[in-house]
Amino acid sequence: MTVFDRYLFRNLFIATLLTSATLTAIIFLAQSLQFLELIMNSGASIATFWLLTFLAIPRFFEIIVPVALMAATVFVYNRMSVDSELVAVRASGAAPLQMARPALVLAVLVTIMLAVTSMWIVPASESDMDATRVMIKSQYSTMMFREGIFNPIRPGLTAFIRSRQPDGQLAGIIIHDGRKKTPNPVTVIAKRGEVVATPQGQQILVYDGSRQDINPSNGTLNRLDFERYTIDLPTEAAAVSNRWREPSQRSFFELFHPDINSADDMRFRRSFIVEINRRVVSPLLALSYTALALAFLLLGPVDRRGQNWRVVLAIASVVAIQGFYMAAYSIAKHSNIGLFLMYVFVLIPLAAGLAMLRDADMIWGWKRIQISRRAS
Repeated sequence: MTVFDRYLFRNLFIATLLTSATLTAIIFLAQSLQFLELIMNSGASIATFWLLTFLAIPRFFEIIVPVALMAATVFVYNRMSVDSELVAVRASGAAPLQMARPALVLAVLVTIMLAVTSMWIVPASESDMDATRVMIKSQYSTMMFREGIFNPIRPGLTAFIRSRQPDGQLAGIIIHDGRKKTPNPVTVIAKRGEVVATPQGQQILVYDGSRQDINPSNGTLNRLDFERYTIDLPTEAAAVSNRWREPSQRSFFELFHPDINSADDMRFRRSFIVEINRRVVSPLLALSYTALALAFLLLGPVDRRGQNWRVVLAIASVVAIQGFYMAAYSIAKHSNIGLFLMYVFVLIPLAAGLAMLRDADMIWGWKRIQISRRAS
């Protein structure tokens, strides 16, 4: 790489890094709000909160990083045009494709990084995020009971807690169990209790209380006083561990080998196909955005007063590509036409941008020859 290439590459890299960090911080804040209530209600540590939030970030990289690279390309090249740096470089004989080379090299590196991220890192982070959420709800389930209100634990299961002790013990408990597996709705009143984990799942142990229900045949009240009583607390841990994994939570190679013995895998086979194509084509958006931005900024005469209209066109084209791509992705879930359009809306702008940069040498050189001939 020449001195100019290294200089431009460094500026583009720094601008892309700063823009990506800013956009990531915005996404980070938005995602953290989703986990804030869970963490506050469960009493989990701040480290768990940071872990959950960081695990949610990688899935946004395929949107954040291409946009950041395009923004950095527009900013750096437009600034160099205003400062007449591009004029000096072009006067030295550099063609548009040569001036675009640092940005294209960076775009290729970003595309490779996004491919690795989408194919392996994002599925792993989403799986870990689900496992962490299950751990929180399981390990800190005692803290999920709020004092002084009726807590809907599950559909048909409601609990009231007068107070919660520092050691995790619950005092003043009223539990109404009207789940389908219970023949008659049952109300349990106890002085104290606790939530315990067993190999079969979690349970609420209550002490010194009574169990009451209504006999549906004669309408009489049945009451059973007890020293200790157990209520099964349905937990999400077992459900999640046996839950069907979404295509987004599987690595790239796992998508090619769905379980033929799984009814869900066979029923959602198309989701696997769409996800495979999405992971292949999405990283190329970085190259497509960059090539289009370069074509708008480097082709044509240089205006020292700025290229505002070119910047607007570059941004508008990127927004249009992203919109068309998302529409094609939605169509692809039901039709093969959508799969075809996903490639069209990414590869055609990329090919068009590169072709214009490549042929600009011949076009502008031909114009200079014609002008010199007329002048002579």
